[in-house]
Amino acid sequence: MFKRILVPLDGSGLAEAVLPMTGYLAERFQSTVILFHVVEKAPPGVVHGEHHLQRFAEAREYLTRVAERLAAPGVTITQHIHETQEAGVAQTIRDHADELGADLIVLCAHGRGGLRDVLFGSIAQQVIQQRTVPVLFVRPGPGKTASPQVRRILIPLDGLKAHEIAIPVAQALASQCGATLYLLSVVPTTETLSIKDAVAGRASPRTTMLALDSSARQAADYLQHICDGLTANQQRATGAVLRGDAAARVQETVAAENIDLIVMATHGRSAIDARWEGSLTPRVLPVTTVPVILVRSSPGDDAAARQEEGERR
Repeated sequence: MFKRILVPLDGSGLAEAVLPMTGYLAERFQSTVILFHVVEKAPPGVVHGEHHLQRFAEAREYLTRVAERLAAPGVTITQHIHETQEAGVAQTIRDHADELGADLIVLCAHGRGGLRDVLFGSIAQQVIQQRTVPVLFVRPGPGKTASPQVRRILIPLDGLKAHEIAIPVAQALASQCGATLYLLSVVPTTETLSIKDAVAGRASPRTTMLALDSSARQAADYLQHICDGLTANQQRATGAVLRGDAAARVQETVAAENIDLIVMATHGRSAIDARWEGSLTPRVLPVTTVPVILVRSSPGDDAAARQEEGERR
C-alpha cells in the first residue's frame, strides 16, 4: 500500500505544505514519490502571491530542488511534467494518477478558485469523485511541524459496511507508523438531527428520542466488535460513541485525543449534494487542522450503503 505517491505541485510555498507528510509516509512505506506539475498555456505570472512556473525548464529545475529536499533512504523520487493545456486541475490529476500508477494522491487544501474550492468542491473531493485512489488532504497553516508523526489515527464510522473501507487503510498506516487507531461513532441528539429526520421526528418526539438512545447502544456494540477484531490482529485500537453534530464531535475528538491523522470513507458525491444529505466529508475538510485521507467507496458499495441507511431509518 502507498508504494507510488503522486504529489501535484504548482511551484508555490503554499502547495509545498504537503511535503513533510509526504516524506514521512514515503519513508515508512519505502515509496516512490512522483512530483507532478502541469505547464499551462498562457499561465498567470503569479499564483498564491508567488512567481508562477511558466516554462518546462523552470518547472524541471523547481522539481529537482524539491526532490533533493525529499531524498531519504529507501525512497525513490521521480518527476513528471505535463505540457498540454487541460480543462481542469482535478481532471488532470485524475488522469495522471491512472497513467502513473499512483495509489495515493497528496493535495494541499487550496485551489486556484480560492475559498470556494475548499468549501464547495475542493480539489481533493473533485479528484476522488471518479477515482478510488485514496487522497491525502493536508491543510497549510502556522504551527505545522516540519517533522510530522502519526501516533493516533481517527476513523469516523457510522455503522455502514461501505464506510468500513477506511479501516484497512488506517490499519496499514498504523502498522507502518506504530500508531493507535481511535474509532468514533456519533449519534445525533434530537437537536442535531438532519433536516429530513428532524421533520419526521417532530411527529413523535418521544419515539425519536428512544430510537436515538437505542442507536447509541448499537453503535457502542458495533465499535466494540471492530475494536475486538483489530486487537485480535495485534493492532492497538480504542473507540467512543458521542452524541451531537458529527462534524463538531470529530473536531473535538481531534483536539481531545491528540489525533494526528483522520482516515475516512467518502461516497465522492458533489459537495453541495453531500451537504444536503448530511455527509460528513465536506463538513470536516474545510475546518480540520490535521491531515485527512479520503478513501472512496465503490459505486456498488454506495448503492448498498444507501439501501442500508434507508432500512435503518
